Amino acid sequence: MKRTEPKCSFCGREKDETLMLIAGNNAHICDSCVAQAQQIIEKEFLQKKKTNSQVHLVFKKPFEIKEYLDQYIIGQDEAKKVMSVAVYNHYKRINNPNTPSDVEIEKANLIMVGETGTGKTLLARTIARFLNVPFTIVDATVFTEAGYVGEDVESILSRLLQSCDYDVKAAEKGIVYIDEIDKIARKNDNPSITRDVSGEGVQQGLLKLLEGSDVLVPPQGGRKHPEQKLISVNTQNILFICGGAFEGIDKVIANRTQTQVIGYNSSKRDAVDKNNLVRYVTSQDIKAFGLIPELVGRLPIVTYLDSLDKETLKLILTQPKNALIKQYKKLFEMEDIVLKFEDGVFDFIVEKAMDYKLGARGLRSICEAIMTDAMFSLPHQKHIKEHTITLNYAKETISKSKLAHLKVA
Repeated sequence: MKRTEPKCSFCGREKDETLMLIAGNNAHICDSCVAQAQQIIEKEFLQKKKTNSQVHLVFKKPFEIKEYLDQYIIGQDEAKKVMSVAVYNHYKRINNPNTPSDVEIEKANLIMVGETGTGKTLLARTIARFLNVPFTIVDATVFTEAGYVGEDVESILSRLLQSCDYDVKAAEKGIVYIDEIDKIARKNDNPSITRDVSGEGVQQGLLKLLEGSDVLVPPQGGRKHPEQKLISVNTQNILFICGGAFEGIDKVIANRTQTQVIGYNSSKRDAVDKNNLVRYVTSQDIKAFGLIPELVGRLPIVTYLDSLDKETLKLILTQPKNALIKQYKKLFEMEDIVLKFEDGVFDFIVEKAMDYKLGARGLRSICEAIMTDAMFSLPHQKHIKEHTITLNYAKETISKSKLAHLKVA
């Protein structure tokens, strides 16, 4: 009797028509069908992951949120406390929608005031990572009023959608951080009767997003046009966190508190800390600075970030989980090299950051200038197992770098 050649039980291909024919229990499958099955499984798994994983956020109490922030951010206890409570109440409101009909909990967006490099963006990003929600950072200065070259404010939501692979349900529980919000403040306290390309007009455009409504969003961002397919996103449960340096707001606060920023008259308000007036910032001050009342009203929670002193900058450099020094040591450890720093190097780095008023963000630039040569030359020198950064080397490297030409603040 002639023996029947095996063939694929799925597509019917003969053995000689395949690269491989895998035998099973009274059945066979070819390599082509295996590849197709794998693609189907991956597609279904990805779709399931999109619809399920992002929506279920990690719900933690304010104390737990602050404990997590403490691992990555040094100081700024007041801002951490305010943000932890605000975020907790926001997501508690989302998780308990069936409140009594006589009580409606409104969304409470937040605004942070603080100098560049004090940690505003890091705070927002760290909270979003901890809660496992979609997160995006946008710069308010790129948006312009409709009819001008630039981006529509709806592009903010486009970026949020992109961050969660266009999962609308997940995006509607996300966090948006709008940076440089102070740069769109109007220049005087009088309402504009004409178009304002990057100031009051943009503030007006932000109102609809912040208050909570259905917004038609261009998937790829940019300008909307009639032929474009738009995605509807409800912003009712999206938390908006705004931040800005608000340079000069200390003078506004000083006028309100009857305190001189510069001078010797301390009899009026002895209780006011004139060296850190930003701690007294209120919605009234932000309105006087140039944000329109309607926008300020949609940002009811106001907090501040302290300026960073030398001690705080040194702790930022060495203590958190993501501290720069720990990162460099880990990078060298991957090359089997033990990285050490001589006494005084950290103080020198901090002093330079203070001189140039670069804040915590500037620490990275200074460290990179010091470390680049070592990171370039040492990996191929297999005989070196230990490397020490000396104070003289750090000073010499900085003096030869482009940072040496920066104007001291």
